[in-house]
Amino acid sequence: MGTKQIRVSEDLYARIQSENRDGETLGETLERLVDDYTLEDFAADAAPAADAWDTEELEADLEESDRQNRDELDEQLP
Repeated sequence: MGTKQIRVSEDLYARIQSENRDGETLGETLERLVDDYTLEDFAADAAPAADAWDTEELEADLEESDRQNRDELDEQLP
């Protein structure tokens, strides 16, 4: 498998390094840390934050954005 370079903040890098085991590369540390993290885990972690969202406001914002996009397209198309 190929490799990729990613940019992370110094704080995140330090957090990852703190989880590093002897003889383990940074990539191996990351893989170990996220290997068993599933979409269900993410959903469980995100649930408290999602409960705090004002979904009606979010939906209204999306609807307004869609309306503006449609209006712009209508102006651009003959």
